[in-house]
Amino acid sequence: MSYGSVSHNSNALAGDARSLNLLKLQASQASPAAIKETAKQFEALFMREMIKSMREATMKSGLLDSPQGDLGADLLDQQLAVQMSGRPGGLSDLIAKQLTRQMSGAGAAAPAPTAPAAVTSPPALPLSKSDTTAPAIGRSAVPSARQSDFVQRHSAVAAKVAQASGIPSGFMLGQAGHETGWGKSEIKTADGGNSFNLFGIKAGAGWQGKVAEVTTTEYENGVARKTVARFRAYDSYEASFKDYARLLTQSPRYAKVSQQTGSALAFATGLQRAGYATDPAYAGKLSRAINSTLQLQRLFA
Repeated sequence: MSYGSVSHNSNALAGDARSLNLLKLQASQASPAAIKETAKQFEALFMREMIKSMREATMKSGLLDSPQGDLGADLLDQQLAVQMSGRPGGLSDLIAKQLTRQMSGAGAAAPAPTAPAAVTSPPALPLSKSDTTAPAIGRSAVPSARQSDFVQRHSAVAAKVAQASGIPSGFMLGQAGHETGWGKSEIKTADGGNSFNLFGIKAGAGWQGKVAEVTTTEYENGVARKTVARFRAYDSYEASFKDYARLLTQSPRYAKVSQQTGSALAFATGLQRAGYATDPAYAGKLSRAINSTLQLQRLFA
């Protein structure tokens, strides 16, 4: 079960810490649906513990006792708890009311930082694929199932490359997610294969590897237009992460950017100023994607 989708599964019990953390995060957004689901899950957990205590207090015959029998009883307890929770007038209603009062009493949330003013990119050819298909993730937005799955799927490789390059894994994962729409819009080769290019890096004159040509969106003087561009193609996602890290740490063009990892916004603004993308709102979009990834990493820790 993906942690990002637990609030949509009414027949499941969020019995692990990560799922509960995401439920609490969802409830903190003051969404009525999220608060209701969170309250139901906590009631189900309470009911499960109560049923378990009652079962343990009951004398066993010893004839059918076995680890398999205990597992079956635990699964039955879980299903009973789910079925008994969420009923009108039950404990979940009281929990939901309390959560609603707490959310409303906390006052209006501080507004998310707005994207910086448009930054004029240098005339050098931008390396990034169009990011217009990537969702603009708000700083306080609830991470989606797609975001959660994407971050988990690439976390191991990102951590490995981060250790070697010094670029935080959360920054790399956030940019990879932003450039690909969290895996939804990955660049394909001419035969429909995967280019494994997670960062939208273009194939310039010095690139000797495989390429993929796709239609993308570029901005000229703030105006979007469609164009066909050549992008680098790799043999694996790990190769994509390594090439991205090599670009940021070894290219003079991005030398300052690799030193600005103390802030997601500073890092994203540095990339935009260096000409990584032509979208005038790129820095704001990327910094929000990075913050969402960092938020997920804290949940998974």
